[in-house]
Amino acid sequence: MNVEPNILNKKLELIQWLSTIEDPSIIEKINELRKKESSDWWNSISENEKKSIELGLKDAASGKLNSHSTARKLYEKWL
Repeated sequence: MNVEPNILNKKLELIQWLSTIEDPSIIEKINELRKKESSDWWNSISENEKKSIELGLKDAASGKLNSHSTARKLYEKWL
């Protein structure tokens, strides 16, 4: 994962700021935001997407897989 240096600086600034917070209500708001942002994506996708993922997992478990190079050839116009 390649992270921009600007993002890293912003993260460090947030960490430093967070370490100085003493107001419990602000900390609670940050916790609520974190919970909201880390909610399970599975609950936010459609039933068709879930079925497709489950079918893919079933295929993978039964050995019905294509190599990465085969997939690249099939989808190269979109990559």
